[in-house]
Amino acid sequence: MATEARTTVTPARPSRLKNALIWVFGALGGILWGYDTGVISGAMLFIKKDIELTPLLEGMVVSGLLVGAMLGAGISGRLSDSWGRRRLILAASAVFILGTLGAALAPGAATLIAFRFVIGVGVGIASVVVPLYLTELAPKHLRGGLTSLMQLLVTVGIFLAYVTDYLLAGAEAWRWMIGLGVVPAAILAIGIVTQPESPRWLVGKGRTTEARRVLVRLRGEDGTAGAELAEIEETERVEREQTETLTLRHLTAPRLRPVFIVGMLLVFFQNFVGINTIIYYAPTLLTDIGFGSDGAILANVGIGLLNMLMTLPAMRLIDRKGRKPLLLYGALGMCAAMLLLAVTNLSGLGYGAALSVLTLFGIALYIASFAISWGPVQWVMLPELFPMRVRAAAVSLCVLFNWLFNMIVALVFPSLLTAWGAGVNFLFFAVTTFAAFVFVRKLLPETKGRSLEEIERDLLGGRAEAREGDGRPDSRERAEAAR
Repeated sequence: MATEARTTVTPARPSRLKNALIWVFGALGGILWGYDTGVISGAMLFIKKDIELTPLLEGMVVSGLLVGAMLGAGISGRLSDSWGRRRLILAASAVFILGTLGAALAPGAATLIAFRFVIGVGVGIASVVVPLYLTELAPKHLRGGLTSLMQLLVTVGIFLAYVTDYLLAGAEAWRWMIGLGVVPAAILAIGIVTQPESPRWLVGKGRTTEARRVLVRLRGEDGTAGAELAEIEETERVEREQTETLTLRHLTAPRLRPVFIVGMLLVFFQNFVGINTIIYYAPTLLTDIGFGSDGAILANVGIGLLNMLMTLPAMRLIDRKGRKPLLLYGALGMCAAMLLLAVTNLSGLGYGAALSVLTLFGIALYIASFAISWGPVQWVMLPELFPMRVRAAAVSLCVLFNWLFNMIVALVFPSLLTAWGAGVNFLFFAVTTFAAFVFVRKLLPETKGRSLEEIERDLLGGRAEAREGDGRPDSRERAEAAR
């Protein structure tokens, strides 16, 4: 009878719906990020009619979000390690709601800047913890596509912001443009409560039984969950054997310096290839070559749509072709687009169909190349590069610099545009995109189809090699010394 009872037991299988909800609610922070980043471009046209803004104050309204994002990214590493990934995403959604309502109801410039800063804190937290959460829940053979879901939703958020600006422009309803960001924030807050915590974080906190339940829910009871849990536990055990716990300051020590440099260069090039100049200033560029305001805004909606659609093939290709090939071809495509825009602007073409067509084609080629490569791949690769014990802190620091680089480009480009003109700036970005190609080809490792633990062992060169330069013996050396 006991044997018969055992034969009737069916191993638990992962629920596709439950897994899908994890990715949807986890990555929903991307919509908030994209919406709050993109909506201000259209809203600013009408804010200036209700609130008196000097050029300096106008710049502070726009960049206040980026400053807040730097703070949010800076604090999220420590908070995600102490609070947990899921709880911090919930906190970020509350910050989004507070900041969005405050900005939409702001009576003056100071209040608007302050609440744009609050929104930025939520954006910064989401930009660190959401990729971390999705990376640690995804199976290794699907990790790239699932993690890049957040980047897709960032582009969805930008597109929705552009469409909202266009639809509400007639009523000049800038408060509604900003305030509608509460809707995805509320959905995220409600949905994330029902989702599981990261099994890797649970193992790090000694809650192995809970980690096993999460992995069984995600992978089923066919042995996959048990094998993955064992691998996570082994990595945790190995790292706990070290005489000194890894902290953020070790990132600049010889052991982790090469990995840290690769991560920093990745976020540097993602911003200095010029994406912000296109996203933030495409309408300005189009009006400068003869487009009317309505035509420029409508073209901006088209740019947002292309950005969103080209992210879809990236989600499929990132785990099929790998991270490096996408980054390499994307860099070449962006370089060609920037060269085209530079030549077009420096050639002295007058207003006309030829100039308009070439400019639109150059912008479209650039956006398509970025969206299928550097847009999603950075957020997939950053959590893959670093060891588990410092992963949250390392990703947090890299994303902090990501927002710093973003802010530098956004603040400096208008001045450089006035001083040098668009053509010289596009030529500069052509050089940086080619440098990005060289960086990927020479320094960046491939992480496709490998577990986070395998990547860690490869990048650090094994425990004994990894400790060269910091003078710390591994457990086997300590045992031999004791004998």
